[in-house]
Amino acid sequence: MNLLTRDVPPRSAWALEQAGIHPLLARLYAARGVQSKEELDDALNLLLPPAGMLGTHEAAKMLADAIAHNKRLCIVADYDCDGATACAVGVRGLRMLGAQNVSYLVPDRVVDGYGLTPPIAQRVHAQGADVLITVDNGIASVAGVQAAQALGLQVLVTDHHLPGNELPTAEVIVNPNQPGCAFASKSIAGVGVMFYVLLALRAELRQRGVFDASNQPRLDALLPLVALGTVADVVKLDPNNRRLVAQGLRRVRAGALPPGMSALMRAASRETAKATTFDFGFALGPRINAAGRLADMTLGIECLLTDDAGRADELAKQLDAINRERRVIEGDMREMAMEMAESLFDEGDEPPPAICVFDPDFHEGVVGIVASRIKDKLHRPTFVFAASSAPGKEHELKGSGRSIAGFHLRDALDLVAKRAPGVLLRFGGHAMAAGCTIAEEHLDVFEETLNQVAMEWLDAATLQRRLETDGPLPAEYRRVDLVDMLHHEVWGQGFAPPVFCEEIEIVSQRLVGEKHLSLKMKHQGQPVDGIWFGRTEPLPARVKLAYRLDADEWQGQKRVRFLVEGAEL
Repeated sequence: MNLLTRDVPPRSAWALEQAGIHPLLARLYAARGVQSKEELDDALNLLLPPAGMLGTHEAAKMLADAIAHNKRLCIVADYDCDGATACAVGVRGLRMLGAQNVSYLVPDRVVDGYGLTPPIAQRVHAQGADVLITVDNGIASVAGVQAAQALGLQVLVTDHHLPGNELPTAEVIVNPNQPGCAFASKSIAGVGVMFYVLLALRAELRQRGVFDASNQPRLDALLPLVALGTVADVVKLDPNNRRLVAQGLRRVRAGALPPGMSALMRAASRETAKATTFDFGFALGPRINAAGRLADMTLGIECLLTDDAGRADELAKQLDAINRERRVIEGDMREMAMEMAESLFDEGDEPPPAICVFDPDFHEGVVGIVASRIKDKLHRPTFVFAASSAPGKEHELKGSGRSIAGFHLRDALDLVAKRAPGVLLRFGGHAMAAGCTIAEEHLDVFEETLNQVAMEWLDAATLQRRLETDGPLPAEYRRVDLVDMLHHEVWGQGFAPPVFCEEIEIVSQRLVGEKHLSLKMKHQGQPVDGIWFGRTEPLPARVKLAYRLDADEWQGQKRVRFLVEGAEL
């Protein structure tokens, strides 16, 4: 692994320090491109205005008319955490703004697949809806939108995924990535797009005299859900997304969060008063996602929608149990998939430019997580396939892919589709994560074509695993209060949490739980404990380590420890 140190522009760091930012934070922020204290201001009034997102004005008028005529609205969600939070924000927000009839429907990962399909449009129509609203999906649902309109439904698509060559014929599309949209935050999550539609709707209702500034609903109550979905979807935390997350976190820490989120925090043994982006990404997000992977995402959405604390606790416990089951399935699958991936190359050789693995026993709800684990270990774009368990689709394989920096996965799939026509039945996604469906008989062709694309696009530098770090940690900053300060900040994709790096002396090391390396070390001559999760090989006596700061508690005393992320060996 190549450990790189981020450049710290001295003028930016100095300006931030002079503005009263802690010297350590000033250095970290400057290394992430922050030049002034104003950029760190997370005030709500600094959010990009809704009017800047193409389609919000038309969506607001359409929804305001629907509310005025008491039309029945149905939200079609997606089965991940972004989709679940976007659905909860949509249902809660529309009801706050006066909609009397709001329902939702979430596709089944196995039976329905992804997005608004014609059968789902029929189910929405059968429920008696007049208006169909997609959240976190729909931009690729050309046939589904046509089917819904043929049944007499008005369709509003809210999405953030990259569009294909053909846009759906929906009455209104709100998606910052659609052609012609100048909205600056292209990385906004699906839940953020829905939140922006609600802001525009409230403005439209004010203009119509339904509300005024003194009696309008407080949509900021939805920000904890917006923050959760934004972090869980691993979208880039650009300044606008950071403000949304910071505002949501602030409300969570103050106890102003939906009962379901509070119950999930308890189920994960986390304290709401000390909530972090890490809690959203690694505690709450996986528990909600588990419902969509192994059961029915309705459980997750209901948990986020209920205002009954008792029901919230009950649903959170169910989600926690499903997540534990998911971990077991994932663990078994990961071992098997890793063995298959490592069998693709001889020991001591480099892995192929792209990895594809499939086994008939793989569970399609967990392929994405397993692909991510293989990608992390082998540093290659990775697809993991499972046989579809949808009736009549047994010959199809559903694949989920994860990528490395410098390899745009959705664009790669697009090129595979062009070079091997008919192999990809469906595909979509982002640069770093994508999904596809193929016929089992075409797996070899898919693997061969993807590897060819990877061979052309990836050079030696891209295939070299690199970790950006923040350089050495001054010894005086190795303190529990500074660990707490760092944890309190908003970190995430595109605004990476601090990782320090320097040569460290290893005093002793032992395996714990058979798969983690527990370390006694000396950092700049002073003792400190550390752990490297998932590593079993011993380290040399002196080694350059990359590590995050953490604090653990022992006999009532909190102590700093290092969570090792990598080493230059």
